[in-house]
Amino acid sequence: MAKQIVQPVKGTRDFYPEQMAFRNWLYGKVKEISERFGYQEYDGPEIEYVDLYANKTNQEILSQQIFTLKDRDGKLLALRPELTPTFARMVAQKSQQLPKPIRWFSFGRMWRYEQPQKGRGREFFQWEINILGPESPEADAEILAIAAEYFKTLGLTPQEVVIRVSDREFMQKELRSFGISEEQIAPAFRVIDRKEKIDPSEFRRDLEEVGLSKSQTQSIESLLTEKDYSQSPWLKEVFASLKLYEGALDYIEFDPTIVRGFDYYTRTVFEAWDKTGQLKRSIFGGGRFDNLTAQIGGERVPGIGMAPGDMPTQVVLEQFNKMPDLTPKTAQVLVTVFAKNLYSNSLQTADKLRSQNIDTEIWLDTDSRLDKQLKYADQKGIPFCLIIGPEEVEKGVVTLKDLKSKTQTTLTLDEAVSKLSRSTTKS
Repeated sequence: MAKQIVQPVKGTRDFYPEQMAFRNWLYGKVKEISERFGYQEYDGPEIEYVDLYANKTNQEILSQQIFTLKDRDGKLLALRPELTPTFARMVAQKSQQLPKPIRWFSFGRMWRYEQPQKGRGREFFQWEINILGPESPEADAEILAIAAEYFKTLGLTPQEVVIRVSDREFMQKELRSFGISEEQIAPAFRVIDRKEKIDPSEFRRDLEEVGLSKSQTQSIESLLTEKDYSQSPWLKEVFASLKLYEGALDYIEFDPTIVRGFDYYTRTVFEAWDKTGQLKRSIFGGGRFDNLTAQIGGERVPGIGMAPGDMPTQVVLEQFNKMPDLTPKTAQVLVTVFAKNLYSNSLQTADKLRSQNIDTEIWLDTDSRLDKQLKYADQKGIPFCLIIGPEEVEKGVVTLKDLKSKTQTTLTLDEAVSKLSRSTTKS
């Protein structure tokens, strides 16, 4: 009876070469966009003290979704559910030494203990891009323009996706004008943040459970239908700056229902959605966090950023048939082994090719038939095979077989290197 294979942990993923091809492709795109706008790459630990997240992240994440463990000293640790608090900590530690504005990005692994579903896992990769220093609408516009550029670079159009923007500070002011207390604003925001996921009667009931009156609930419902961002002086300036970015505003619209569940957000907040609503959740979100570095213990360095994840991005690309046609990278050439006594000739040849920056595999079973080696190369997508038999050794040549065209040529090793180098450059 065959032994049962131990399964991967629920909510995690195995990245076979085919899946790694997409992950690497996506990383290449976000790195390209980030560097085009002048952002530098950084990273932090995947494990932090839980204290870093206390009162600095979404309360649902803090109470229900953080993976925790204890070190040998009994200190409570967490696998990072997001990178923004780590980013703020790193800036706070060296804020006096860092030239501002600080434009940093990262693409790393995050963890959240939530129910795995379409576009969501317990382990995922996330691009975080932030700018710290400027407390200006122009900085917000830059991050929003980068969000639009992300969609453009991935081939997603304004007819397929939208970035919905609001002003959290403006919304707080409006809620106060309805007679809603400071203590009620944060829980009211958490209800508003869920508005797209619940029906109207449940929305009203949840607001009433926060302690709001019927008239206050009705005032909020009326406010959330507002489509004119000009009531927010801050957003007026953000949108004026966005007009200067070619094509950015095609992706962006004002939506007062966007408040975001992270309590550290202070002003501009936004979420990206697919327009069909099939995903049932935002593609990504972001916002301004002016006080986070101070909350962590450093000086106040205002900032704004966003964090697209790899899983919802992939779902949306698949939904609109925009997934790239990717194949895992293979060696450029397989050096075959004709016989055991010729293995050293093949190995020396492989070394020569590698020294010329040609990606090279060598066959390691010295008793295998040649046709088996050629079949392996063809199955794996290796375009060339190099054959070194007794005749080739005697004449000081090699046979280069092109598996795509099904042709072969006898060449000196230097000629083969030259041809393979040209082929590598073309591909």
